[in-house]
Amino acid sequence: MYAIIEDRGRQYKVIEGQVLDIDRQDIGEDGQTVEFDRVLLVGEGSSAKIGTPLVEGAKVIAKVETAEIKGPKIEVIHFIRRKGHLTHKGHRQQYTRVRIEKIDA
Repeated sequence: MYAIIEDRGRQYKVIEGQVLDIDRQDIGEDGQTVEFDRVLLVGEGSSAKIGTPLVEGAKVIAKVETAEIKGPKIEVIHFIRRKGHLTHKGHRQQYTRVRIEKIDA
């Protein structure tokens, strides 16, 4: 069974036991429980429940593994030819790593 959840405008397809990196949140420390109540779809195949827009009474429970991690470095280069202009910037997005414990439908 899988679920599609929404968190801060992003949608994630999750299954039990999956490790997921979500945008950084001030949840607390490692080992704390997080509950996602914005569930858009639960189930699998013909037995799937599709919400309009949310599934009534469905929630996904996750446990925080790492409260603050950094993603891969993204390099941005702005170049204007024949003008001698080159700008180089780097960015690393911060994430919270959670493990999906249970899907309640």
